[in-house]
Amino acid sequence: MRTCLLIVLWACLSQLGDAKALFERTTDVVVKEGMVVGRGDDGWALKRSKRGWMWNQFFLLEEYTGSDYQYVGKLHSDQDKGDGTLKYVLSGDGAGSLFLIDENSGDIHATKRLDREEKAYYTLRAQAVNKRTGRPVEPESQFVIKIHDINDNEPKFTKDTYIASVPEMSDVGTPVVQVTATDDDDATYGNSARVVYSILQGQPYFSVEPDTGIIRTALANMNRENKEKYQVVIQAKDMAGQIGGLSGTATVNITLTDVNDNPPRFPQGTYQFSTPESTEVGSPVGRIKANDADVGENAEVKYNIIGGDGVDMFDIMTDKDIQEGVITVKRPLDYERKKIYTIKVQAENTHLDPRFLLLGPFKDTATVKITVEDVDEPPVFERASYIMEVKEDASIGTLIGSVIAADPDATKSLVRYSIDRLTDLDRMFNIHSGNGSIVTFKHLDRESFPWHNITVTATEINNPKQVGRVPVYIRILDINDNAPEFATFYETFVCENAKAGQRIQTVSAVDNDDPIGGHKFFFSLPAEASVNANFTVRDNKDNTAGILTRRSGFSRLERSTYLVPVVISDGGYPMQSSTSTLTILVCTCDREGNMQSCNAEPLILPAGLSTGALIAILLCIIILLIIVMLFAALRRQKKKEPLIISKEDVRDNIVSYNDEGGGEEDTQAFDIGTLRNPEAIDDNKLRRDIIPETLFPSRRTAPTRDNADVRDFINQRLQENDTDPTAPPYDSLATYAYEGNGSIAESLSSLESATTEGDQDYNYLSEWGPRFKKLADMYGGEDSDKDS
Repeated sequence: MRTCLLIVLWACLSQLGDAKALFERTTDVVVKEGMVVGRGDDGWALKRSKRGWMWNQFFLLEEYTGSDYQYVGKLHSDQDKGDGTLKYVLSGDGAGSLFLIDENSGDIHATKRLDREEKAYYTLRAQAVNKRTGRPVEPESQFVIKIHDINDNEPKFTKDTYIASVPEMSDVGTPVVQVTATDDDDATYGNSARVVYSILQGQPYFSVEPDTGIIRTALANMNRENKEKYQVVIQAKDMAGQIGGLSGTATVNITLTDVNDNPPRFPQGTYQFSTPESTEVGSPVGRIKANDADVGENAEVKYNIIGGDGVDMFDIMTDKDIQEGVITVKRPLDYERKKIYTIKVQAENTHLDPRFLLLGPFKDTATVKITVEDVDEPPVFERASYIMEVKEDASIGTLIGSVIAADPDATKSLVRYSIDRLTDLDRMFNIHSGNGSIVTFKHLDRESFPWHNITVTATEINNPKQVGRVPVYIRILDINDNAPEFATFYETFVCENAKAGQRIQTVSAVDNDDPIGGHKFFFSLPAEASVNANFTVRDNKDNTAGILTRRSGFSRLERSTYLVPVVISDGGYPMQSSTSTLTILVCTCDREGNMQSCNAEPLILPAGLSTGALIAILLCIIILLIIVMLFAALRRQKKKEPLIISKEDVRDNIVSYNDEGGGEEDTQAFDIGTLRNPEAIDDNKLRRDIIPETLFPSRRTAPTRDNADVRDFINQRLQENDTDPTAPPYDSLATYAYEGNGSIAESLSSLESATTEGDQDYNYLSEWGPRFKKLADMYGGEDSDKDS
């Protein structure tokens, strides 16, 4: 490299002294090719071959606070004759912005304050260039500007607050936690980054190692129960802790964790409880608690009964949620038997720490006295249940057994016995209310109910609310009162070609009785049936019997059915027997004895009608009957005449609403002759289909005279109907104008009225009651209007 550099280092370092003095001592350095020539303070010349003073580093202090640009150094080439033909060019990290170079003199300045923690060094390149041609006069040279560190960063902890714990009662020097602080200064230069730890708060309980930051216990036997939480402040200082160093602090919250170093203790030595004698088994009597200063599993306590006369009567269990001992009833209590019990209860820790066993036993005891209170108890039976037996043929009133109950209280109240009828709905038994004797109340039948389960109650006479109950199981003993019978219905047949002595059926029997030794049945023929019998019975001695033929040559033509009586007897006492009848059909069989036909009717009635023919005849008779009934219904319909033949057949009608008529078939409601001749009306003739009305007297009217207009109208209508070709071919009587002569209200038609409307007197309408009030007002009002 042909470039010679003149380097002036302007750095203010504490270890290197004043930079200005250094600069004054090296006032001028000229580098020539092959020789370096310098001029010292004393003026004598220095000569050196080659370029032994090749500087490739500059040093610059960080955090410069001056107002001018900070001087870095000077570059000079041996090609520079001082005539201004060369210029210096700088490139690399921060060139042109952070670092500037005077192109004529080669002086380098830093334009900004630098921070080593952001960037520790900068690499740049320098070159001398001919201003006229723009060509470099020598190769490019590279150099480094290192930022020299100063102590401008305080140590910082990795956490602002540390949380740690250590067991209580730990030995001195037990490590708790390690804290760590870092310093961003250069650790390779001076003591700026050398951190030392110290404790500011937390003595004398804890200490810290200066170099490692490990916090240790400094006091023995620290008890959590006295103080549980501690706050320790740790300082980290650089410059190895010297004066002027920077520092930082952190807080460490230390908690003493619990160990089992405290035994449980009862707050009092004796406890007293009381409970009624009616307290059920398992029910609580009282609670006791032994206090333990520890927490968590170290405070878990187990309670036990270790002595006393109530060990068998009471029990104790641990309520793990609140660490209490719950005393419960183990067996039923009885005030009359014992009134006071004493038990000794022990409480002990379940999780022991062997390190602290020397502190004493981790358990405690207390005495508990329990008083039993008297209550009015129901009567108690001598037994929890009773089992009785009675024969099924026992007569009504037979004694079955007795129950005994007594009042357990000191009063010894008398009791009254009864049967819970819900358990004896048929009232098969009864009980003596005074002595508890149970007797039969109805006849028993083992075959219907072999067991009866009833409940007997005992009630105190002085206090009927106190009722004791006991189950009584009554077994009905069997007697031989049922005769055996066939086990099933047997369909037995005998072939026509059967031989004598051939077995045609095997029968068995059943018996509703249940003898102790099992059933034993005997089969035989009655004595009267044994004479000239066609069949015989052979007892197989195994509760079955075979039916055998005594002859051969059976024929359906001679006899198709045989009835064989079989006597079945049992082996009980008294012996029971019954006669069952076995029906045997005579059938046609093949050679192997397989039945082919047992129907005898076709042989007996060969000339008779078959079943199909009888059914056909019966159907014909039913069809003929239906035809006759239809014909009769049609004839009856033709005989009915229409009430109105044409639309012009109009007649006046009076409808009575206060009675029920007989309809069109009622011939007693009117007299047809009267309609033809109103003059011949019978005043005393009453209707027979209704009750005569006697509330109002009948109003007689004067006989009407013959009306010619009506006669002419009737004759005209009669002639029209006779000459009408469309009229029905049967006579029809049409009567006009004469209806209503027998009515209380008389005729409402004006056809036969001989008087004018003005001559009529309608005052009687007001006498007919509220039904005719509207009509009376209408006609009565007109009269009054006319009068006015």
